[in-house]
Amino acid sequence: MSGEIHQLDALRFLERVQERDLARTRRWIADAERRKAERLRGEQVRPPAPDWLKELGIGSGRAPVYVHVGGCHMAKNRARSITEEQARRALWDQDPACTHCKADAELGAMD
Repeated sequence: MSGEIHQLDALRFLERVQERDLARTRRWIADAERRKAERLRGEQVRPPAPDWLKELGIGSGRAPVYVHVGGCHMAKNRARSITEEQARRALWDQDPACTHCKADAELGAMD
């Protein structure tokens, strides 16, 4: 009979461990669902990417580095949104076009 009691105690212990593991797994699932919902909300409220960007250099003068098509993977944190007319004017003023997105070709402003 003592063997049965020991086995029953072991099974109850195992049940408590599994309930604790299940609760932890459910918390992980809830956390993952919350992060996914937050990411989706962020994507829904994110403003659309600008059509044109002007990347500025570093320093006080901050000379233009490149003109990019909006969404160009090469545009850095120093890129600012500009209008199509401003992009055309920048290229006309000899600001270089990005060699990856080829903003000059997109604008039809190639030499």
